Amino acid sequence: MNIPTDLKYSTEHEWVKLDNDIATVGVTDYAQSQLGEIVFVDIQPDVEGETLSKGESFGAIEAVKTVADAFMPVSGEIIAINEAVNDVIEINSKQESVVNADPYGAGWMIKVKISDPSELNDLMSNEDYEDFIA
Repeated sequence: MNIPTDLKYSTEHEWVKLDNDIATVGVTDYAQSQLGEIVFVDIQPDVEGETLSKGESFGAIEAVKTVADAFMPVSGEIIAINEAVNDVIEINSKQESVVNADPYGAGWMIKVKISDPSELNDLMSNEDYEDFIA
């Protein structure tokens, strides 16, 4: 399981990459593997510019067999939505959603201007997350 060391992780299986007060957010490799083949990520365009609280849903991830909410790991204003999140790419002659193929890169979902930096203390390190999913 791929768990990068430079990210923070939520108990809802979102990852956070910090750049000053901007958090890039996506779902973990573990989450996408548990969901299976992702067919659609539903993040409404009107959520951009909205301020959501930690724990609120910012969208839904539809897989072949299930639908799961995507939750805010920190509170803040959504300043960008990855419009390519529903792209399908070819990896080793197989078509995959960008979230399945590259959850920590091209599969990022939103960027958030963090409103409460203290909430970052509630997120897990890669080692803590590895223990959490074990």
